[in-house]
Amino acid sequence: MGLFDFLKGQFIDIIEWVDFSRDVLMWKFPDQDKEIKMGAQLTVRDSQAAVLLNEGKMADIFEPGRYELTTRNMPIMTTINSWKYGFESPFKADVYFFNTRQFTDNKWGTPSPVTIADSKFGQIEFRAFGAYNFRIQDFELFFKEFAGTDPVITLDEIEGMIKGKLMDRFTEIVAEMAETDLSFVQMQAQKTEFVAALMPRISDYFAEFGLAITDFSIQSITLPPELQEYLRKNTQMNMVGDLDRFMKFQAGNALEKSAENPGGGNVGIDMGAGLAMGKMMADAMKPESAGAGAGAVAQSKEDIMKLLKDLGELKSAGILTQEEFDAKKKELLARL
Repeated sequence: MGLFDFLKGQFIDIIEWVDFSRDVLMWKFPDQDKEIKMGAQLTVRDSQAAVLLNEGKMADIFEPGRYELTTRNMPIMTTINSWKYGFESPFKADVYFFNTRQFTDNKWGTPSPVTIADSKFGQIEFRAFGAYNFRIQDFELFFKEFAGTDPVITLDEIEGMIKGKLMDRFTEIVAEMAETDLSFVQMQAQKTEFVAALMPRISDYFAEFGLAITDFSIQSITLPPELQEYLRKNTQMNMVGDLDRFMKFQAGNALEKSAENPGGGNVGIDMGAGLAMGKMMADAMKPESAGAGAGAVAQSKEDIMKLLKDLGELKSAGILTQEEFDAKKKELLARL
């Protein structure tokens, strides 16, 4: 190797980032402490931006394209270093590439249940899950907040911070909306309103870090199992007032169970059992007659004992609560 080749090898003349990973937000060009040749070729690909740093301070920014680094297209570097027009000596600078694409479908969720006041149930605990998209909006702010001396910033390194701050804002908005006599049922139906209320606060906060939250969604809001079971039983009991609906409901459940177990179920038998349960409920919940004058038929001891047994089965099936069973039992025993 001749002296000219040796000296040429001490300068950087091609600068580019060939990125094959999709989770890198920032990457420092490895210069091995070499100087950049004046007139070096800088290639910035789509979804990239390149930034020159002079002694740790951000200087010129380059969008996608191919550039020959000269004093004409490095105005800030030229001013900082007091270069004269046509300056051709090698120079020292750090080159950072930023990924400008959207980072999409990032998941978020409540790490523990959120407790809020509810106009219908008093206090409830719930969990929420969803997704968000973001991109780097301000390279200088992002660099100051996250880079430091790290030559590479990946999604994993900042994901925890983003999720934590998203949850802080989510909890604040939910608490404020709960103060307006909001119930969980309304909460389920007003996900769009939640997002509309969240976005300004989320956007303002993350702008301070050089990030833009481009989309935020609430995909599900779930209650703890015990409250879900309460709501299920409450729905079933509300159907008792409409015998026809209740019998259809029981028959539908029977069909669903048969479909889930095609090898061991019998549609006809299961449907019959469902309809029988509906009739049993109707018989058990008939009000006490006003007497023979009203055309009532007196119930025998055997009928009453059968109804008590049927009520016990309803309680075991979870359709009647213990209190409802006790009340009906007392009424039937009084007829003996």
